[in-house]
Amino acid sequence: MAPARSAHQDGIGRPDELERLWTPYRMAYIRGENKPTDPSSQECPFCRVPGLEDPDGLVVHRGETAYVVLNLYPYSSGHLMVCPYRHIADWTETTDEEAVEIGRLTKEAMRTLRRVSRAEGFNIGMNQGTAGGAGIAAHLHQHVVPRWVGDANFMPIIGHTKTLPQLLTDTRELLAGAWDA
Repeated sequence: MAPARSAHQDGIGRPDELERLWTPYRMAYIRGENKPTDPSSQECPFCRVPGLEDPDGLVVHRGETAYVVLNLYPYSSGHLMVCPYRHIADWTETTDEEAVEIGRLTKEAMRTLRRVSRAEGFNIGMNQGTAGGAGIAAHLHQHVVPRWVGDANFMPIIGHTKTLPQLLTDTRELLAGAWDA
């Protein structure tokens, strides 16, 4: 039996013997296929999602002034966003009721993620404005990203790849079912 050889194609560089983890679903995000064409509420996905059935919109929980939804392009499994129903762009535009509920839903998201996935830590934050890194700057949203020791290790930094071991629909069902438990 001949020894295994690395695949090589002229013009693509030296073979590196690394495995490839393909993430073609990310191309929609990279191309901006789901991004609004303008900042109006008619173009806003965070305004459209509440009008969908929860499984179709990946909604995990609905509150009075805000709701919790899975991120369509997650950093890790269970990556949630807490969004006000109102189409506002900045934290300073929230009413007192919205600010309180966004905070309460963020805490409940953390509790639920700890319960169902044993999350060991979290990255929580809002990217305000395009210059602040907001992918959809016209509608406020708070990220709740569960983390585990060694969860992504070097993959995003060196491998430019995110590994997600669970389908979004399965994650939504698990979190929605455990939300009020």
